[in-house]
Amino acid sequence: MPQDSRIAIVTGASRGAGKGIARALGSHGCTVYVTGRSQKEGDAEMPGTIHSAAQEVTDAGGKGIAVCCDSSDDAQIKALIDQVVGEQGRIDILVNNACYQSNAIAAPGQFWEKPMEIGDMIDVGLRSGFVTSWYAAPHMARQGDGLILFTSSPGSMHYCFGPAYGAQKAGSDKMAFDMGVDFADAGVNVAAVSVWMGSLTTERLLGMIEAAPDRFAHLEGTLEPTEYTGHLAWAIYNDPDKMAKFNGRTIIGAEAGRDYGITDEAGRFPPSVRDGTGASPPEYYPYKVK
Repeated sequence: MPQDSRIAIVTGASRGAGKGIARALGSHGCTVYVTGRSQKEGDAEMPGTIHSAAQEVTDAGGKGIAVCCDSSDDAQIKALIDQVVGEQGRIDILVNNACYQSNAIAAPGQFWEKPMEIGDMIDVGLRSGFVTSWYAAPHMARQGDGLILFTSSPGSMHYCFGPAYGAQKAGSDKMAFDMGVDFADAGVNVAAVSVWMGSLTTERLLGMIEAAPDRFAHLEGTLEPTEYTGHLAWAIYNDPDKMAKFNGRTIIGAEAGRDYGITDEAGRFPPSVRDGTGASPPEYYPYKVK
């Protein structure tokens, strides 16, 4: 691993998209702080721990560091950022991926027929992304360089699993835009971007497909590797024109990845979620009130 490896934080990385993103950043030689609550198998309804994910980062060629952090607790988020800065002196890439997850989110029924706890993703998912960015941003601004990336989906623009899911994704897209305005106004080379990922090869989705193959038959041949957004984050971070191209924008990961020539392990480009949903990322207005 290079001595001057970049320092990344990926929240919610015990499993799923977060683990894949962390592993991909590790393959580029990054030191990756892998955060989450799962320290041993059985801590969550899905398999995976921060320790096994951190080991996968190291095995991929980087350095994985597991940090137990409950993203619903502001004090733990502050402690995370203090630890990273204290140990490394900087933060180069922050991936806000932590989000409350439960099988109940995708259960049949209307929102009022599901457990109220599914609304927790507005707290751990939206608010937690703001808090983590709030603590990380001053360090990135002093460095004069960095990337804050939110993992999102076209569910911000079409119905998907109900109002809690949609609000969290739509809020993340707008949050990236507004953070981008502040970074641009500050004159620092720190980009905030929200990435629409496709249907991913996560443990949760693969289990859902196996349990209800007819319901998810339309996803056959369209799944995007969990690592894909990590490779895209690395490309964006290193792009000298990242502010002009990406700051404050919501982008479709598969489309931006195609521009960079990023393929999956089989050498294929994942399909754009635009094709399957008809949705396009939001375009916000330049008018400002400050």
